[in-house]
Parts: sequence; structure tokens; C-alpha cells
Amino acid sequence: MRQAPDHLVNLIEPIVEGLGYECVGIDYNPHPKHGCLRIYIDSENGILVEDCSRVSHQISGVLDVEDPIQGNYQLEISSPGADRPFFKISQFEQFIGSTVSVNLYKAIDGRRKITGLIKKVEDDIITLQEGDQIYEVPFNAMSKARLVPEYLIEKGGRGGK
Repeated sequence: MRQAPDHLVNLIEPIVEGLGYECVGIDYNPHPKHGCLRIYIDSENGILVEDCSRVSHQISGVLDVEDPIQGNYQLEISSPGADRPFFKISQFEQFIGSTVSVNLYKAIDGRRKITGLIKKVEDDIITLQEGDQIYEVPFNAMSKARLVPEYLIEKGGRGGK
């Protein structure tokens, strides 16, 4: 799973958690002119703009002092949203029974993208069910994973009367 380098995670995660939020994940896309450091935060009460601002202020101060990123970048603090990204195996465990959309670095059974129900998580293998197919996907084979919001699943058909 693509997440920010360990030195950024180790620097940022304790700050976010120290402020009382869950650090869902950190996405870093370096670019010489317009890189982006996006930090996803959550809490039991949800996330408001004020929460993002509070975390942004704290993280900005530490990043200015530590200077762990070369070049220009934009700092974004965000709620994970209904289609939350997954960065850790524990997030798959937390959402067993939910549907996820997973992109893969290399094809498994001819598929580079799988949208399926999380059936189980054992060690680093996530078992997904898409229709009648079962896929056993190693966590490190995933380039990207997101929760599929329930309203998208229910919307599938027009429903008949």
C-alpha cells in the first residue's frame, strides 16, 4: 500500500494522535513544483474544518522546524470521507463485511482492480469476494484501496415494483 515514507509517518502520526485524533493515513506525492502531503484524520465525532485547521497548524510548525521534505509541497489535512482510503492491514480488519475497491501493482487472476467484500484477514492476506469469485490478495500487492460507501452499493439497480 502506498503510504508516505516511514520518516514522515513516524514524525506526523504521534502529533495527530497527541491532539486526540486517529491518523488514518498519510499520502505523499512528491513533485518538484507542486508536491502534496495529505494527512487523513478521524475521530469518533467526525471531523470538522476546525479540526483540520488545528492539526494543520501543529503539523506545519513541526514540518517547518524538522524540514523533512525537500522542495515545495502543499499540506492538506482531510477527513477520510465515506470512501476512506486504507493504509494499514488493521483497517481491513476493522471493515470486515464491507466492500472495498482495490488497485493492484500486478494482476491477480488477470485482474488489476478488484471490488469485493472483505471476507477475512489472515496475516497479510486479505480475502475478497467479488460475485462468485474469491481473491486472496497480499497486502503488499495493493497500490491503492478504498472503502466503497454503502449508498453506492445499494444504488446498483432501479429496483422494481
